[in-house]
Amino acid sequence: MRVAFATLGCRLNQFETDALERVVRAAGHEVVGFDDRAADLYVVNSCTITHDADADTRQLVRRAARQRPGARIVVTGCMATADPDALAAMPEVSRVLGNREKERFLELALGTGDDRVHVAAVDLARRQRIARLQPAADPRRSRAYLKIQDGCDYRCSFCIVPQVRGRSSSLPLAEARAQLRALIAAGVPEVVLTGVHLGTYGRDLAPRSDLHGLLVALLPELGPARLRLGSVDPHEVDDRLIALLAGDRRLCRHLHLPVQSGDDGVLRAMRRGHSVADLRELLPRLAAAVPGIHLGTDVIAGFPGESLAAFTRTVDLLDAAPLASLHVFSYSERRGTAAAELPDPVPPGERLRRTRVLRALSQRKGLAFRGSQLGVLAPAVVYRARDRHSGRLVALTDNYIKVQLDGPDALLGRAVRLRLTALDGDRSLGELVE
Repeated sequence: MRVAFATLGCRLNQFETDALERVVRAAGHEVVGFDDRAADLYVVNSCTITHDADADTRQLVRRAARQRPGARIVVTGCMATADPDALAAMPEVSRVLGNREKERFLELALGTGDDRVHVAAVDLARRQRIARLQPAADPRRSRAYLKIQDGCDYRCSFCIVPQVRGRSSSLPLAEARAQLRALIAAGVPEVVLTGVHLGTYGRDLAPRSDLHGLLVALLPELGPARLRLGSVDPHEVDDRLIALLAGDRRLCRHLHLPVQSGDDGVLRAMRRGHSVADLRELLPRLAAAVPGIHLGTDVIAGFPGESLAAFTRTVDLLDAAPLASLHVFSYSERRGTAAAELPDPVPPGERLRRTRVLRALSQRKGLAFRGSQLGVLAPAVVYRARDRHSGRLVALTDNYIKVQLDGPDALLGRAVRLRLTALDGDRSLGELVE
């Protein structure tokens, strides 16, 4: 059987798609691209963070049906968990599987019978163990994902993730080490730790652990490879984590801190765990402790009650901070979240304007950061495919700069050292250093 996958949303979803592809191959089936018109089964691993993400899922379902009329189409992931009935109502959809049901993927996806929906209700009052999915070294990519945590115990007013992922659960430390060893043995030069809320890792384990303890346990397993962190909330970055980032180059100089707003009133309405003062203290301290670190962030434009003055304070804070990139969202009402009931919504046109302002700021910050790294040596991992237009190799530095450079095919998927030599618009150019 030929099975095609499409993944929407975060790195956690990508990890789970990789794991499902591994299951499919182990069962003797062939994994093909989602544009394959001869696939027998199309799988959409959905996201539901915004209404646009829901629309993307429906679009992929219809695309698969057009490509291969009569093929089996399965939707899993977060939209499948949040609104399974809406997906089951689509005539093209054969099965709807929730996030927890990914552990029984083949059994449920290929099952017979009239029951099209297999989604266990998420119980926010009860903590469940983390879903056991094994990581996979994807031959199409130079990096691999390792899921160490799932779910979230926080209740940010704009976020639907707890309703579709449940409470925070952690991968036991011994299993995390074993899974990392398997990826390193497969020759992966970089492993990205992923989860919904990495900063809460270990709080549910016995004995209790934390992210710092996990990193200390994983670093000896790396060999020549390196480890990259995903998102960590600002209030969960402590002195121990900063010291580890500063002192061990096997940890990538890259941290994503979801700030969301630069106004204290908006942060309170969002139910975030940090204040503007926290950000003003933390961001410069990180930049000073870890020279060349790429600090990225998430920010929401047009949150309910965000006045023009509050938005201006956000822009001013982000502009002054040592940030290298902003991931900007226009606020989108999500049914079932507290923010959907808040007064004083920002008009959609104004949300879009603010989004454009922040994205322009992100471009300026990114250009400035890349310019600051010209002439600097950096470890990097070469992608497994060349740039389609230039034909050059493409490498990702440890501080998250994508660089084009000349070199032989033998370097595809390998760790290298390079020097940034020039900026060409949105591109960074570099050269190999022996």
